[in-house]
Amino acid sequence: MDFNLPERFGLEYVGADGAMARPRMIHRAPIGSLERFMGYLIEHFAGEFPLWLAPVQLLMVPISEKHVAYAQRQADHFRGLGLRVEVDTRDERMQAKIRDAELQKIPFVGVVGGKDEEAGTVSLRERHVGDRGAMAPNAIAEDLAGRLAARD
Repeated sequence: MDFNLPERFGLEYVGADGAMARPRMIHRAPIGSLERFMGYLIEHFAGEFPLWLAPVQLLMVPISEKHVAYAQRQADHFRGLGLRVEVDTRDERMQAKIRDAELQKIPFVGVVGGKDEEAGTVSLRERHVGDRGAMAPNAIAEDLAGRLAARD
């Protein structure tokens, strides 16, 4: 209900009693305030959301099908710590998965292969920084938790 615009436009009508009355305006929009706010955020960040706002904060990329189970275990570990994590299990090359993650503007990509599984690590890639090397999952979780707490 809008009581302001009818007054600003000087809108009036003759009521049933013959007296002049001010109408009440009802707005009907195809999108609401939440959608407009999301549109503003997407435009403001150019789709490159900071870690705390990103829908997917970490994408796990297994090098091959043999490493999907390890990627899933690591993803579950990070999810248990409150991170939004997905695993890319598509039948694509690793480079294509990483490129797609960059196009989707996912802040972090964890690449896992045989060496990572043996060592219990995740090779971390950060948007705009690149390869940060193999890291222990707890070190990654600590780094990301610190960034989330700082809204970095």
